Amino acid sequence: MIGFDAIFTSFSAAFHYQSITVILGGVLLGYIVGVIPGLNRSVAIAIAIPLTFYMSAYAAIAFLIGLSKGTAAGSAVSAILLNTPGEPSSAATCLDGYPMASAGKPRKALKVGLLASVIGDLLATLLLIVVAIPFAAVALKFGPYELAAILIFALVFIAGMAGGSFLKGLAAGGMGVILGTVGLDPETGAMRLTFGYAELMEGVPILPLVIGTLALSEMFVQLDEYRRNKDAAVIKLGNSADDDLSYGEFKGTLPTILKSTGIGAFVGALPGLGPSVGAFMAYGVAKRSAKDPDSFGKGNPNGIAAAEAADNAVIPASYIPLFGLGIPGSVSAALLVGAFMIHGIQVGPLMLRDHPEMLFTIFSGMIVASLLMLAVGWYGLRIFAKVTSVPPHIVISVVIFLCLAGIQVQGYGTFGLIVVFGFAIFGYFLKKLDYSFVTFLVAFIVTPMLEMNLRQSIILSGGEISILLDRPIALVFVVITVLMVLHLGWSSYRRWMQVRRQVPQV
Repeated sequence: MIGFDAIFTSFSAAFHYQSITVILGGVLLGYIVGVIPGLNRSVAIAIAIPLTFYMSAYAAIAFLIGLSKGTAAGSAVSAILLNTPGEPSSAATCLDGYPMASAGKPRKALKVGLLASVIGDLLATLLLIVVAIPFAAVALKFGPYELAAILIFALVFIAGMAGGSFLKGLAAGGMGVILGTVGLDPETGAMRLTFGYAELMEGVPILPLVIGTLALSEMFVQLDEYRRNKDAAVIKLGNSADDDLSYGEFKGTLPTILKSTGIGAFVGALPGLGPSVGAFMAYGVAKRSAKDPDSFGKGNPNGIAAAEAADNAVIPASYIPLFGLGIPGSVSAALLVGAFMIHGIQVGPLMLRDHPEMLFTIFSGMIVASLLMLAVGWYGLRIFAKVTSVPPHIVISVVIFLCLAGIQVQGYGTFGLIVVFGFAIFGYFLKKLDYSFVTFLVAFIVTPMLEMNLRQSIILSGGEISILLDRPIALVFVVITVLMVLHLGWSSYRRWMQVRRQVPQV
């Protein structure tokens, strides 16, 4: 374990001016990306990972976490001023944010959203620090049986919860597992699914896969939707005294913010649900518990506060299974795993043993990022409001250039470009056919760990499944996984039968 002196040293490092500069750069870039409709947190992190290649491990992770936090807060600006969410999770913010802005109170709506974002993010970060450390300490005592059972459970859970269809979730997870096995067999050294390409001997390169499936494919989707949204009108910020947030009005939203933060943190800690589920769940709870539920959807500040607090609380909470078990709970968490891998660090409970100072420095850096998010959002309100008017065709062109430049800078060459475009097409059809991105990415990332623990379990047990009777934790997760598969499979079958009955027979 780590002593108090080392903890103090870690926090001091995070509050050093160089660390603050790196985090501030991430928050600023995240805000700009979040404000621009069509760009989102995942696209921003995917593009930014090549920029961190020459940074230190801590600077790279701190920059990406600041970027993630800034994007989440900035996406509320376009939701409020354009009625076009920068992220899918900000769609709940549109419900009351845009009506409030249209009623002549855009500054008030933006400030409510900003304060709710910062409070939700900061409280969820503190929860992460409190929970992840003991969680990781317990996980260090797990053997290959427990880890294999937990990883299989996580994949099934994410497949069932992350998308609309359990079968599509399993299919997306299956594709991730197949791609995760490409390369040299860790036991025999045999080549698997390399098709004679030496570049695939170490596996599918994670950076081209991430940039292709997330960033470049999203630009293809945005090209499809460009004509539909190109005439959107932007609400301008004025100087009216009525359009300022008073302390009394903020105090009235505080109970909603605290309650929604709890909901967002709970949703975030469950792998695969994502910020959209948290935001809409918190919005629904706030509306049902309000004294004036009819005012929701017409510019109620509590609607904005609920959506933004939950949305921003989900992301730090999704790092609980990441740092505790090494299981990414969201797309952004999965991308952070890629950044850790590039810098030679294995994320998960082993960080508490091998890199405790790094873990605590990251936690303290997340607190710094939350505070900087408030300062950047508060004083940059008018500047970010103007960013919403950047034409989409310029944004799309710049992002495509950055995607391809990032691959070339990392030295992947022609092979890297082919992989990027291949996964861009693959990601485009995943989006269009509504397959779960979370399940695919998580499966791809955890497959090497799952394979290693499964092989160790089989070798240690001699192939006897009865060994699970002596491993109660592993047995519990195996039973829960089987029951979950049966339940989700039966639910999918019932929905399929209902749809079949509704289709007229020819």
